[in-house]
Amino acid sequence: MKTKKIIVILALLSILGIGFCQDALSMYRNGRTFENAGLTESANTAFSSAVDTCRAELALNPRNIESYVVMCWSLYRMGKYNDVVTESLKALKISPNEMRIIENLGETYFYLENYSESIRNLEKYVDTMPNGDRTGTAYFFLGEIYRITGKPHHADIAYTHAVKKEPSNALWWYRCGLAREKAGNKESAKAAFQTAIKLRANYTEAQQALNRLS
Repeated sequence: MKTKKIIVILALLSILGIGFCQDALSMYRNGRTFENAGLTESANTAFSSAVDTCRAELALNPRNIESYVVMCWSLYRMGKYNDVVTESLKALKISPNEMRIIENLGETYFYLENYSESIRNLEKYVDTMPNGDRTGTAYFFLGEIYRITGKPHHADIAYTHAVKKEPSNALWWYRCGLAREKAGNKESAKAAFQTAIKLRANYTEAQQALNRLS
């Protein structure tokens, strides 16, 4: 019923030449703001509204890739990973090289523990978009996969790319230090832990790791 009402509104606005994708994006951004403030219920409400709006818009224009992008982002933030995969694959049939979908899909497969598909999508993103908005994040997830699967040298390389892209992220420096430590690179591991502590003075785990190597 809710989606049907939105479709009617969208149809009327379409006649007037007014689109709804920007409104869905605003809902998504509001959800992220709530999420960052720890207001999970409000965030999920905003994300759900964004999804409803996108589905309604897609009912009018099934090839609207912008609606797919915002919908998949919103589903991802709600942890509906199987739905993300389903909708992403539909989107990629329309636009096979839509990098926003591909990167989000790579992260989604990580949480589904489908690491081979996660790597495939994330590597495609970083190869195509070396300076993209999500390149640092994509490298971080690659590092996570290699850390989890016991490939510390690969993890070190991925994490190092991640922190070069976003050098103010303490967590990423800490994980980079762990990979370097596991790979036997003691001094570079210490440097990574020290950077993490500079960025977050009360970073207990990083301090413990540094003490372990001192």
